[in-house]
Amino acid sequence: MEVTILQKDNFQILVINPGSTSTKIGVFANEVPIVEKTIRHESSMINSFKKMIDQYEFRKETILIALKEEGVNLSELDAICGRGGLLRPIEGGTYSVNEQMLIDLKKGYAGQHASNLGGIIAHQIASELHIPAFIVDPVVVDELQPIARISGSSLFERKSIFHALNQKAVARRVANRLGKKYTDLQLIIVHMGGGITVGVHKHGKVIDVNNGLHGEGPFSPERAGTVPVGDLISLCYSGKYYLDEITKKLVGQGGLVAYLGTNDALKVETMIANGNERAKLVYDAMAYQVAKEIGSASAVLQGNVDAIILTGGLAYGKEFVNEIKSYISWIADVIVEPGENELQALAEGALRILKGEELAKDYPGKAILKERRDDIG
Repeated sequence: MEVTILQKDNFQILVINPGSTSTKIGVFANEVPIVEKTIRHESSMINSFKKMIDQYEFRKETILIALKEEGVNLSELDAICGRGGLLRPIEGGTYSVNEQMLIDLKKGYAGQHASNLGGIIAHQIASELHIPAFIVDPVVVDELQPIARISGSSLFERKSIFHALNQKAVARRVANRLGKKYTDLQLIIVHMGGGITVGVHKHGKVIDVNNGLHGEGPFSPERAGTVPVGDLISLCYSGKYYLDEITKKLVGQGGLVAYLGTNDALKVETMIANGNERAKLVYDAMAYQVAKEIGSASAVLQGNVDAIILTGGLAYGKEFVNEIKSYISWIADVIVEPGENELQALAEGALRILKGEELAKDYPGKAILKERRDDIG
């Protein structure tokens, strides 16, 4: 859909971020939130749908009801932006929702996830209002340089799946505060939540990053990180576990959950304050592994790092942040941007298009999958 640049100063944007058992929505006047709401869904209702795609009509109706309750006039909206799902690998940016994207979201091109519903619902509502629908920086953003794809085995290549939405939004905000453009900077950005991803941002592109979906990199509250390969192979062939059980031990039941029985960093900090030495060792080890990954990332930029940015929920923990800083503050200035405001990031992505600061991209854009095969040979 071609986006018409409107001659106005104030835009109203509806943003939609579906999660596994909730849907977060927001209405923004430019960057300012007018409405922010989390719609909780009963597990019994969600489980009644056989496929993820079957939920979209139900979720759409709950969104429309919530907006009506909040007194939102849909006719005043200028655009709708949904969370991007598991699509084909694409470069970062804001994309217009088109037919190919809808096909890939509905069939789950790279897997089934609630975020796949974001673009579908945005398109459904926007079509009825005759306004554009977008997605912004989905987790499959892939801007890896060719050398970063080489894994060491010709059977596998490294993949880019990470917290692209928050990382790129934080990068732009920090660049703006520094009086510079995102495309002028070399940054290391660490998103620290249930999963941890460390992105190497060079002149607006994430040229290297660990695969957060599969738990690669530092261990985190819920993910095991990069584990000893030989031991993992032996475990897989031990006959003790099925594939899905092994997967859960790496993603969902790894990291802090495996060691301490919780993914809640506040509970771990309480354990430490009460003298639990094992909790302190494990927590410090998580900070240690994050710092190691940052050190590796700095090598990718050959030491020319403008700033290191720590973001995500774990960035609220001062002691955890200070532990990381103790290892890496010599590399570059460390900027702490705690939390992740995905609704804000979605609104900002759509607003850049409406204001004519960027052009909406056409999915799937460059044939990254073909380039990958050519790179590997």
